Amino acid sequence: MGEDKRFLRYPRQAAKYRPVPERIGDFLPVEVALTEAEIVAQAARCMACGTPFCHGYGCPAMNVIPEFVEHVHHRRWRAALEVLLETNSFPEFTGRLCPAPCEAACMLEPVTGPTSIRQIELAVIEHGFASGAMAPAPPRRLGKSVAIAGSGPAGLAAADVLNRAGYQVVVYERARQPGGMLRYGVPDFKLDKSVIDRRLALMRAEGIHFETGVAVGEDVSRRYLAARFHAVLLAGGARQPRDLDVPGRHLEGIHFAMPYLVQQNKRGAGEPIAAPQIHAAGCKVLIIGGGDTGADCLGTAWRQGGAQVTQLEILPEPPRARSAATPWPLWPDKLRESTSHQEGGQRLWSTRATEFVGDAGRVCQVRCIKVAWTSPAGRRLPAPVDVPGTEFVLDADLVLLAMGFVGPGANRLVEDHGIQTDARGFVRRAANGMTSVPGIFAAGDLCQGPTLVVRALADGRRVAQGIAAWLEQGQRIQPGVDERAAE
Repeated sequence: MGEDKRFLRYPRQAAKYRPVPERIGDFLPVEVALTEAEIVAQAARCMACGTPFCHGYGCPAMNVIPEFVEHVHHRRWRAALEVLLETNSFPEFTGRLCPAPCEAACMLEPVTGPTSIRQIELAVIEHGFASGAMAPAPPRRLGKSVAIAGSGPAGLAAADVLNRAGYQVVVYERARQPGGMLRYGVPDFKLDKSVIDRRLALMRAEGIHFETGVAVGEDVSRRYLAARFHAVLLAGGARQPRDLDVPGRHLEGIHFAMPYLVQQNKRGAGEPIAAPQIHAAGCKVLIIGGGDTGADCLGTAWRQGGAQVTQLEILPEPPRARSAATPWPLWPDKLRESTSHQEGGQRLWSTRATEFVGDAGRVCQVRCIKVAWTSPAGRRLPAPVDVPGTEFVLDADLVLLAMGFVGPGANRLVEDHGIQTDARGFVRRAANGMTSVPGIFAAGDLCQGPTLVVRALADGRRVAQGIAAWLEQGQRIQPGVDERAAE
């Protein structure tokens, strides 16, 4: 069979996972790495492609996928690493967490199944660490410095780009350890925190400083920052969760999903946990929200010993195969099962909770109703309408609200200095990432809303380039008026 037919010779090799009975007994990573032979075979499937939609359309980071995959095919691991790092600061994060829109746009996706690009990417960076290629390389300094508030994907990516360009970078993080949602929001079974620590050690060795337990705008003011830095980047993410305003919301046992996930990650790291502690052991757990956060709660609840777990989603169940409404190379509208869904539990679609019922002040049941999605006259988008006669009740003594995020939450620096925001509180910015206050930039979910890790990472890199261009013009942040100092 010719060189151009290897996509027929080698089938798609999807990710491998530990057996369910084994993995739900711990919080260790569920995914098992492909062998080098399997990775090289997957790379061979890519060699005949003449139109790389994966790169030009699918990948938010604009990874040059055909080039690094070709290097892998020939086992040129160092060359593959160099190409990958040109566009992606942290392939070890995206290679574990990204849903791989590049694979949805792969030329083979509608034919024989896409090339396993995510696994190839992960193999490249892991080979780089194992071989010693990911060694510290401190840059020559330019004599200018940048402060970054937030150490999630956007903040860390910006720090990486600016540091490599020669700027002295200090990253401020309000939590006890750096990493943002990577450390505190993503469960250990999806991202072992040793992966973050390994990268942070490299970044420190390259000259980046991390200051933890510090909230920019509260513990340090703009005047303080302007006296010590030439620019400031805000990368605090979107932290304001969507609530559910129904009767009984005040009852004990109803919590937002993120504090629940954060507590478990802190528990695994040996960090102190503030009361009330949220734990699923022996509980009948109801998760309201069918996205990734809800799935993470599902997997966590099983590992904590939940008695039963149900996930409620107001949207209708997607089709099993790609919908005609999202033809290739669009991100497909179809049913997806995470590793957590494969571990058990019930998923209820087109359903909403209408009331929480309590016993002695604690939730014990949730009243629900089925909905139909219709397009009323005068409305462009469909809306859920209750279906009479479909009411039912679920037993639940732990309810987790995982319905997404509606805004970035309070930010003292933004509020005190009049940084412009939209109606939902997301920071407005110029094309280069600068806010309405010269010298203060913003990146990631704080501006674009909750999104994928890879999109936040890509945005952090892009804004870092905007900061560098602005500083090259001889500009720097001005102190402005510090209201608290004036008082």
